[in-house]
Amino acid sequence: MLISPEEFELAADNLRALALDERLKAQVMATPALARIAQRISQRYLAGDSIDSAFAQVAQITSRGHRSSIECVGESIRDRHVAEAETGIFLRIAERLKRSKTDTTLSFDLSHLGSAIDPELGLRNALRVARAAREAGTYLMISAEGSDRTDLVLELWEKLICDFPETGITLQARLSRTSQDLVRVLELQAGPVRLVKGAFQEPLETAMARNDPGLADRYAQLAGALISSGRQTNIATHDARLIRRLKEEHGAALLSPQVEFEMLQGLGTQQLDALREEGFTTREYAVFGPEYWLYVLNRLAEEPQRIMLAVADLQRTHNAAQGSGMNAN
Repeated sequence: MLISPEEFELAADNLRALALDERLKAQVMATPALARIAQRISQRYLAGDSIDSAFAQVAQITSRGHRSSIECVGESIRDRHVAEAETGIFLRIAERLKRSKTDTTLSFDLSHLGSAIDPELGLRNALRVARAAREAGTYLMISAEGSDRTDLVLELWEKLICDFPETGITLQARLSRTSQDLVRVLELQAGPVRLVKGAFQEPLETAMARNDPGLADRYAQLAGALISSGRQTNIATHDARLIRRLKEEHGAALLSPQVEFEMLQGLGTQQLDALREEGFTTREYAVFGPEYWLYVLNRLAEEPQRIMLAVADLQRTHNAAQGSGMNAN
């Protein structure tokens, strides 16, 4: 039985809704059996839950010839003390980057550092991390959040770049407003622009559906405007057909040092390696941390076929555990 595109999109929307259900997340994480299942599924997409495990993943990424970025996953922090503690994690990452001298950037949601509590709190904490990143010889890439926060994210980024113009910003091709936002961003002399499709649950009056055939056209148009602007452009997609299209349309321009192809850990390893072998600049994100609920469900929602991979991952983990138990006996 074939599943229609409409059914796939319905499944994706349900996953995105589940990703935003904080009560369900709390229930799952508080139930040992369910928490173990969630943790097993997350392993494909995460570099563990510690800074050490993130740097181990960075070493693996670097050994394959890619640049890297570290993100401690998390968003929508509602407690000031937690926001301060999470800021401390990024400061420790920056300090370690200073010692390691790897070509690694730092990425995060501003709401992870407190912007959903108080924009000024989020800005203060982001400035602290930006300063530490500069001292480590690197810079920040600000992640995209839901469309209800896009204005706030852009406003705080514009304040950040007053002191740290190297700071990058992420734009979502799905959002109807992004063409205007790109004009606004390109008017400012600042850091890289990272272009993603966008994974959040959004109303159709605000964003294109993920399965809309026109999304590839919009992404290609925005990417073309970025590339021709001369701005540092980070093409962040795992869509092989879209990448082929961009290569056909822009040719050697994509080989410029100003253009990077970016992918997330576990979502395009072979494809990214192939791009690197062709001479393109590439970067892979090492995402770590215990607060992976929203992140992993959004990865599954982007391609509902990944649910089958999740089932396979559970079976492999189960088989490995059974084998270990048998060997122990």
